[in-house]
Amino acid sequence: MQIASRTVASFHYRLTDDAGQVLDSSEGREPLSYLHGQGQIVPGLEKALQGRQAGEQFEVDVIPEEGYGQRHEELVQEVPREAFQGVEDIQPGMQFQGRGPQGAFTVTVTAVNDDTVQVDGNHPLAGKPLHFSIEVTDVRAATDEELAHGHVHGPDGHHH
Repeated sequence: MQIASRTVASFHYRLTDDAGQVLDSSEGREPLSYLHGQGQIVPGLEKALQGRQAGEQFEVDVIPEEGYGQRHEELVQEVPREAFQGVEDIQPGMQFQGRGPQGAFTVTVTAVNDDTVQVDGNHPLAGKPLHFSIEVTDVRAATDEELAHGHVHGPDGHHH
């Protein structure tokens, strides 16, 4: 069976940056499973998986526009330190969840000053090319329930 709309694909992956440093990997874990065509993985990787079959191994480079997008400097902001009430020790690299008009978002602390904290609302991989090594481990038809819910269910059904 080939990866196409209405299928569940499972794959092992290794994601590296331009310098070859591993940024993420499924090594030592279960393969990643997703419902193809639902936007659950970055678009460039989903396009590269289209038509593949279990057992295939390949490399794919994903440009920022088909990955996590370009960086937007307007998403880097200084906020008052008081906005982090209850957090004693704010450090660069910490991530916080927020909610705005477009829904939930995550910011990463990039600098801490006496009265302000600089946060970056860009995805940490925004503006960067992504280099994937992929091994497709399974392709199967999605169940009616998975299609109705828009996501993969585990072997024991859904839990939500």
